[in-house]
Amino acid sequence: MSRILVACLGLMSTLAGAAEPRARDLGIPFEGTPGPLNAITDVAGVTVGQVTLIKDLTDGRKVRTGVTAILPRGRATLDVPVFGGWFSLNGNGEMTGTAWLEESGSLEGPVLLTNTHSVGVVRDAAIAWRVRAGAPDPSGYWWSLPVVAETWDGELNDINGFHVRPEHVDAALSGAQSGAVAEGNVGGGTGMICHEFKCGIGTASRVIGRDGTKYTLGVLVQANYGLRDSLLIAGAPVGQHLRNDRIYSAADDAAGDTGSIIIVIATDAPLLPHQLERISRRAGMGLARMGSNAGNGSGDLFVAFSTANHAALAGGAMPQATFLANDQMDPLFVATVQATEEAITNALIAARDMQGTDGHYAKAINHEALTAVLKRYGRLVERR
Repeated sequence: MSRILVACLGLMSTLAGAAEPRARDLGIPFEGTPGPLNAITDVAGVTVGQVTLIKDLTDGRKVRTGVTAILPRGRATLDVPVFGGWFSLNGNGEMTGTAWLEESGSLEGPVLLTNTHSVGVVRDAAIAWRVRAGAPDPSGYWWSLPVVAETWDGELNDINGFHVRPEHVDAALSGAQSGAVAEGNVGGGTGMICHEFKCGIGTASRVIGRDGTKYTLGVLVQANYGLRDSLLIAGAPVGQHLRNDRIYSAADDAAGDTGSIIIVIATDAPLLPHQLERISRRAGMGLARMGSNAGNGSGDLFVAFSTANHAALAGGAMPQATFLANDQMDPLFVATVQATEEAITNALIAARDMQGTDGHYAKAINHEALTAVLKRYGRLVERR
């Protein structure tokens, strides 16, 4: 993927935070009604922790990586699972624990995101964190197959330096909180690139109502996929207009998309595992709205969970669960598509230029240039 980077010396990377501008701040329109935070943490109980590793080493290599942790029930994630489902749109990537998730229908523990070569250490550290917390017996024994997913940050990060350590995983898990979620160059998304722009972590949510009952659905993405020319934002072909800062050749596009994206979907709607698998599939439609075709070299892996049915999953020989009928799921499908599209756009908007290892440099999307293109296509709204 060197086509998406230019050599540049003497420039410092910028760390994104929760205060970074978001897509709606620029006047980019989206369908649907967001939650108060427009984040996955709008789903009550969900917490997110992130550890960002940015360091310039003495030998010239640069660390640009991290860990993002999503705890479906906050601290209670240690003891009470959630119903879950997953889907692989294209499998050139890794998401551990999915064999048991598919078999059991239960997501037991957190979901963690990191770089490709740190999946093993993050997985092992997640198990150790759970064992140290104690239970289910005095020995601290836990049988555990945690869900850990990855995208490749080796263009900006010294990925073979294995800089993600168990203590970083511990910090992400122990520090997970509700509230606003930092986006862009943070956590597992620190070194990620999307549509040949600097990218990373993004999130969004939707609130839907039915028969007087409201449900919330939230999405968090780690985006590292896509070619420049295919990028769509609010339906406008912005990637075809914003090409001045890329190294472009026909051969590069012929090589295809070799990036990846992980999409995590949370909801408080009562859903069974097969219904959550159906929800996870709809994330691909939000991804398509951004211009992705899930290329051969891309790992596009999605997981969905429901925080409902706490009592049914807390134990017991004859638990009883409630769930929506299948013909009531359409609003949740729509919410998944909408929130996925906005979460990816937020990841692009929040990211900042980053100097990486081996002289590689990734530029973030220029907000003024972007809004000029969107205005040309009549796709801007008055800023709030």
